[in-house]
Amino acid sequence: MTVQLLTQNQNKLANKFLLTTQQYHLMHEAGIFQDGDRYELINGEITKMSPSGRKHAVCVTRLQELFISRLLGIVQVWSQNPILLDNGSEPQPDLAILKRREDFYADRLPTPDDILLIIEVADSSIDYDRDIKAPLYAAAGIPEMWLFDVNRKAIEGYSQPSANGYKLIRRYDENDTLSILAFPDVTFNWNELF
Repeated sequence: MTVQLLTQNQNKLANKFLLTTQQYHLMHEAGIFQDGDRYELINGEITKMSPSGRKHAVCVTRLQELFISRLLGIVQVWSQNPILLDNGSEPQPDLAILKRREDFYADRLPTPDDILLIIEVADSSIDYDRDIKAPLYAAAGIPEMWLFDVNRKAIEGYSQPSANGYKLIRRYDENDTLSILAFPDVTFNWNELF
């Protein structure tokens, strides 16, 4: 059945098989991926995620704690879990700051309407996060994305999503202050984020 579904979605021009999120989930359920494998579905293609290094892990953990401490009970911090953008994309951002739901999204994955902010942390995947994932998030209408480059200690903020990408990109440097568009009074100092 899976082969038949894949054949139906074949893109003949590119000689690629494009998957839907349903087919991707069926592959998980069938045990095609092993425990610990890190994959995400991007534009119908399964992409192996880069392994997380120490700097990456530390940054994600720090950000998670900061967001939980500042917005406890107001949002949900979705850490390194999948989100559903459309029928062909189910990325796993490092953090997604979500509208609060009492069921913690037990009945479905968060969709763009649920997402206030996406955070991607990169040590080896900066080009992938900037060139592939950021335009994908913008096209889905996610209002804001922050990109952390842990090697250069640089933060880029993306806002004003459009079908062609984010229209506004801002770089934050040491001593700058950041705030989420959804909560402009909740601020973060660059120095505490690194």
